[in-house]
Amino acid sequence: MTQTVPPQDVLLEVDDLKVHFPIKRGIVVDRTVGHVFAVDGVDLAIRRGETYGLVGESGCGKSTLGRAILRLTELTDGKVVFDGTDVAGLKGEELRKARRRMQMVFQDPMSSLDPRQSVESILTEGMKAHGLAKDKEATAKRLRELLAAVGLPESSLRKYPHEFSGGQRQRIGIARALAVEPDLIVADEPVSALDVSVQAQVVNLLEDLQEKLGLTYLVIAHDLAVVRHISDRIGVMYLGSLVEEADADTLYENPLHPYTRALLSAIPVPDPTVEDSREQILLAGDLPSPARPPSGCRFHTRCPWKQQSLCDTDRPQLREIGTGHRVACHYAEDIRDGRIKPHEVKAELVEAGELNPDVGGLPDVGSAAEIL
Repeated sequence: MTQTVPPQDVLLEVDDLKVHFPIKRGIVVDRTVGHVFAVDGVDLAIRRGETYGLVGESGCGKSTLGRAILRLTELTDGKVVFDGTDVAGLKGEELRKARRRMQMVFQDPMSSLDPRQSVESILTEGMKAHGLAKDKEATAKRLRELLAAVGLPESSLRKYPHEFSGGQRQRIGIARALAVEPDLIVADEPVSALDVSVQAQVVNLLEDLQEKLGLTYLVIAHDLAVVRHISDRIGVMYLGSLVEEADADTLYENPLHPYTRALLSAIPVPDPTVEDSREQILLAGDLPSPARPPSGCRFHTRCPWKQQSLCDTDRPQLREIGTGHRVACHYAEDIRDGRIKPHEVKAELVEAGELNPDVGGLPDVGSAAEIL
């Protein structure tokens, strides 16, 4: 279950969310021979007006989680409670109406915009779908306000996506999300495709809009520096599960999960003396396939602090260690206090074979990044 937060402060609560994609095989009749466990039991709560950062390496399932929250990807199991309503149980018109309050900024600003539509058409499409564009004059005023909010001139309305730079297209994507006056915006890698200078502009824009409009963000990213700058709280994902969660300063200053420590150690420091002397953790091997996740702790095959007991047999649950700091590790306190020392981890060769423990003799389906 998610941590205890005053109910009136919670806008979004995710409870044991699972997204398992079936793997089909067959020439005449498709049969399910296994599953890709893209998201496998995630619990989190996002408060009103906060920015929740979600980080993890490619293939960990963070984008799938964001899409599942908005029901762009169907859930296998679990609950997504948005402002007191379980979105997972909505269908048809009820789901369409609920989506007005939850919008998404997609990772690729070019492929997410229809090249055959003008900016005006892109922005008004959602407004018309939700009955917000009934008055022509009011709609025109709203469009001018949207463009002003994201720093684009009014002349942009007559242009098409290919006429803009990457940063400008991302601003159009943000304006489209704002057009229907949402409460929650899921931003999937909102700056990863942009130049560094443009990244700063977009991040600052998101912060300004949050302050003006009282928005709540779920920001999915792999750039740890960007996440720390923009987030109030951060969740770290590994192979479909949340392994650690804390406020931004606590997570960066006192990471408790071995995977989080490895991620943070990979951030370069612009001081050669500090860079040479600080802890650096190099993980052995690749991310295991989500079609055949390891037993016990998902991270134990690459963990420098792995122990002989529990790690490879019992899957750890998120538990609170300190106020608001949750971690899924059996030995988090021992690692923190230095009672357990890191050891060398040998990379394991993954042979082509079974997808799930209960299904054998099947071909390898690729790495996590290839699957997701």
